[in-house]
Amino acid sequence: MGLIDNIKEEIRIIRERDAAIHSSMEVFLYPSFKVMLHYRLAHRLYLKRHYFMARWISQRAVRKTGIEIHPGARIGKGFFIDHGSGVIIGETTVIGDNVTLYQGVTLGGTGKEQGKRHPTLGNNILIGAGAKVLGSCTIGDNCKIGAGSVVLEDVPAGCTVVGVPGRVVKRANQDRPQDKLDQVNFPDPVKEELTALHHSNTELTNRLIDLERKVRTLRRDGGKEKKTS
Repeated sequence: MGLIDNIKEEIRIIRERDAAIHSSMEVFLYPSFKVMLHYRLAHRLYLKRHYFMARWISQRAVRKTGIEIHPGARIGKGFFIDHGSGVIIGETTVIGDNVTLYQGVTLGGTGKEQGKRHPTLGNNILIGAGAKVLGSCTIGDNCKIGAGSVVLEDVPAGCTVVGVPGRVVKRANQDRPQDKLDQVNFPDPVKEELTALHHSNTELTNRLIDLERKVRTLRRDGGKEKKTS
C-alpha cells in the first residue's frame, strides 16, 4: 500500500472510530495518524535490516506523539489508537486487523523471555485504557480487555477479560468489539463474588436462627423432642 493509500486508510479509520472528530483535516493532528505514518516507514526499513534508521524514525514518533511502537512489531489493517499517550508496543508484537487500543496500553514483555516475547493479538480486539498485556500470550479474535486489566496468559476467542490478573468473565461473545467500542459495560467478577457470599451468609444466618428456635423449643419441652412418623 502506497503513502496516499495509507493516509486515506488512516483518515477512514479515525473518522469511523472517534466521535469527537468533525472533519478530515483534524486527522492530521491526531497522534494515532502521525505515529502510524512513522511506523509504516520504520517497519519497512526494519525489514530491510536498516535497524538504526528504523529506530531513529520510531523514536522521533515517540517524542511527537507519546506513543512507542517498535519498528519490528507487525500490525495489520484497521489499527487505531485513541488518544494514545503512554501506549507501548514491543518488538515481537503481532497485531491482527481492526484492533483498537486506548491510552496507556502496554503490549510488552516480562523481561524473562527470549525470541517471541511479546503478545499476539487476533482480529477485532479492543483493549481499554491502561491495560497491560505481557509476555508471549495470544489474544483470540473478537476479545475485549477491560481498562486497567493485566493479562499474562492466553485468552480464547470471543472472551471478555477484566481484573488484575486478568480473568475471563464472559465467553463466546458474538459481538465484534469494534461495533460498539464500549469500555464501560463489563461484567464485575468482584461484585458477583460478593453477591454470592452475601447470599451464602444470609442462608447460614437463617439456618442458625431456625436452630436456635428449635433449641429453645426443646428446652421448654423438658429436653424431649417430639417424634414424628
